[in-house]
Amino acid sequence: MTTAVRERTQTGRSFGAPTPRDRSPADPGRRNTALLVGFTATTNLADGVMKMALPVLATQLTGSPAQVTAVSLTLTLPWLLVALHIGVLVDRFDRRRLLWGANGMRLAAMGWLTASAVTGAVTLGRLFCAGVILGVADVLASTSASALVPAAVPAAGRERANTWMVGAETVGQEFAGPFIGGLLLASGTGLALGLISASYALAALALLLLVGRFRADRPDPDATPVSVNSRIAEGMRFLWRDEVLRTLSLVVAVLAAVWGAWLALMPLYAKQAMELGPQQYGIVLSALGIGGLAGVVAVTWVNRLLSARWAMFADLIGTTAMVALPALTTNIWAVAAGAFLGGMGGTLWSVNSRTLAQRMVPDEMLGRYGAAARLFSFGAMPLGAGLVGLLAELGGMRLAFAVFAVATAATPVLFLRNVTRSALEAR
Repeated sequence: MTTAVRERTQTGRSFGAPTPRDRSPADPGRRNTALLVGFTATTNLADGVMKMALPVLATQLTGSPAQVTAVSLTLTLPWLLVALHIGVLVDRFDRRRLLWGANGMRLAAMGWLTASAVTGAVTLGRLFCAGVILGVADVLASTSASALVPAAVPAAGRERANTWMVGAETVGQEFAGPFIGGLLLASGTGLALGLISASYALAALALLLLVGRFRADRPDPDATPVSVNSRIAEGMRFLWRDEVLRTLSLVVAVLAAVWGAWLALMPLYAKQAMELGPQQYGIVLSALGIGGLAGVVAVTWVNRLLSARWAMFADLIGTTAMVALPALTTNIWAVAAGAFLGGMGGTLWSVNSRTLAQRMVPDEMLGRYGAAARLFSFGAMPLGAGLVGLLAELGGMRLAFAVFAVATAATPVLFLRNVTRSALEAR
């Protein structure tokens, strides 16, 4: 759901000229880019394995669907509960140290689970506790890493850095992580959990090689102390008062709800309406991931050809197609094509929206803005999943898809009206 920016303004194809803080040596930027991509790849691979391992461990302890899904929920619920508070931390402390702290939390949780697995002492309570710790660590790591990019990479290299980071997330979370997780769990739970821990440790060591200063400007020591809630409110006001950022947040909330709905309903739709077996359903899911990777390969070319604004607009069309085609047909290739377009559009949006935020948002506000923006998307996904289930129950699955397609089709009007070429050139 997770904005490519060109450094110079040419025919409306960039989001603005570089600011003084963007002008830094290219060589450290290249090394930092490689390190950040490596960190992202390693941690997301570990996350992909872990998000598969925890529910599987839960199924070995209980047959209750509610308890198994509750274990998975612990990994995402912190985005709704603590994201805004973590945004304040990211704007007050060294962001690299916060990444170390996040990986330290991950190592502690995985070490505890590994020891429990080896001794046969895994319980649901331990899975819940570990899941909460890992979920909070994910919020802290994701928010800190995104806010750290402008300090680590010059403006001219951010499109490339964000592109490869999004690609690493896609491969780790959607492809390699689940696949490797299945192989590791088949070899032994202790081995799987131990290798996840080793991956987090390796990623933390890579951060030692980053070059730069990774703490936002400190507030005036003589200024009146500001409470955490006031800082959160300041970040929310900043987002809401900026027409472009507000529009992007509202649009991404709709897109995230659509993705939550599609992911929640598609397994049942594929089985009952499309009459697909597991292997055929895998084709549809693979199309989603392949589309995401295609977006990684194409985003720079698309931005140069069309501009970043129109690349983001393409996501609105792709997501509309993703949710509309199941409402219109049960043909597997048509639905898979829609999934491909949705996956590709999602990458185009993610890369460009990140780079745009890194250009528009002041360094001292990046943590709070990032947390607030993610709150819109992560909060909308479960709402979309719940609403699509209700609609499908009342009017059928194809009607449910159609309702979300209509909602998505309305977003281009808002986007084109407020995210204008002139508004982006003024940044």
